[in-house]
Amino acid sequence: MLRPMASEASWLGDRALLRTFEGDLASANRAAHACRADVIALGLDVVEDAVPGARSLTVVLREAAEPPPRLIEILERERPDAELPAGREHRIAVRYGGDDGPDMHRVADHSGMSPDDLIARHVAGGYVVAFIGFSPGFPYLLGLDPELATPRLETPRVRVSPGSVGIGGAWTGVYPAATPGGWNLIGRTDTELFDPLRDPPSLLSPGDRVRFEPR
Repeated sequence: MLRPMASEASWLGDRALLRTFEGDLASANRAAHACRADVIALGLDVVEDAVPGARSLTVVLREAAEPPPRLIEILERERPDAELPAGREHRIAVRYGGDDGPDMHRVADHSGMSPDDLIARHVAGGYVVAFIGFSPGFPYLLGLDPELATPRLETPRVRVSPGSVGIGGAWTGVYPAATPGGWNLIGRTDTELFDPLRDPPSLLSPGDRVRFEPR
């Protein structure tokens, strides 16, 4: 049975609270990250995890725990001018085009630019990890030049090689492992984004900054 909750946050199952933020994607994601930082700063034992999404934050509670009023206050707070907390910066070397980027010309044609211009625009972007999703360690990166936004493939590939750098709609990201995928592949990196034996396993975390470098 769901317990009552104020209008800006709601129960997700019986152990999690969901707060969704309005506005454009970038500002909503900044608000989600700022809210997450405030939740973590509370240091509450009842909080097991705080997971940002594209425009939301999910707070997972420990079993049978009830959210204290100060947690609810943090979740209910409006954040119209939120700024991203300082994250780590990563530089990721990418081999663009050729066999490593089989969809380079598709994206270039859709964007009305040459492959060289596409690479320059993609490298120029300063990206932020909006959230981790789809598969372990897969970063959804905000900051793609709007002119590079390209619809996903109509028929996803059965297998995308690990390290493939892709564009899917307004997002860019990197496939950490061999999985099916429908993003447009423009390059590939040797950087290992996910290793289950590493602590933490994911190289990138929500709020981190990413710069791509051609090689």
